[in-house]
Amino acid sequence: MLNHQKQINRYSTRDYVYETIRKKIIMLELSPGRSISEKEISEMLEVSRTPVREGFMKLAQEELLEVYPQKGTFVSLIDLNHMEEARFIREHLEKAAVKVASQNFENHNLKELESNFILQKEAVKNKDYTKLYELDESFHKTIIMGAGKERIWAIIQQMNAHLNRIRMLSLTMNHDWDLILSHHEKIIDAIRKQEAEIAHQVMENHLRKLTFEQGKLKQEFPDYFN
Repeated sequence: MLNHQKQINRYSTRDYVYETIRKKIIMLELSPGRSISEKEISEMLEVSRTPVREGFMKLAQEELLEVYPQKGTFVSLIDLNHMEEARFIREHLEKAAVKVASQNFENHNLKELESNFILQKEAVKNKDYTKLYELDESFHKTIIMGAGKERIWAIIQQMNAHLNRIRMLSLTMNHDWDLILSHHEKIIDAIRKQEAEIAHQVMENHLRKLTFEQGKLKQEFPDYFN
């Protein structure tokens, strides 16, 4: 029983380390190209090196960390090809999901979207891009969950890390916050009126926005991209 509890604690710690580092990478707190070490993370999170090493291995498998023998471990640079693949998959999954949502969305899900949108406007007013990112994630999740497609959200999260880093970078540069709000407002309106084709088209435009921002972001942050 004691050994079993140690095993649970060990894997809980590993997951905590993994999720914490992953979030810091996505939120750009650990910037692309930055060197990190097991010792640094171990001390920062107050855990032993074993779960840190295991977390590093998992993040390397997701291509968020690059491990070079005799040289060190580095946060991966943003790969635009990887990002575009993730965006393409997300676009097609979410376009399908929002059409379903437009046909059978429950009233409580609609209320949740509307409440979320009010908070988004407040975040834009306060120029709080971190909060806006979190609300944006919740907004899209609510649509997918309301469409009854929970596994789609899980799939998106598995391959979304590189895309989310460039989303955060875009938000930090204050690129088209009002356009994001406009898209979200139109999506809510289309779902409310059960206009599936309009919801589908707006979602497409919304998720293609980053395609047009890549060049400018790469020009402004050349060290962040490979």
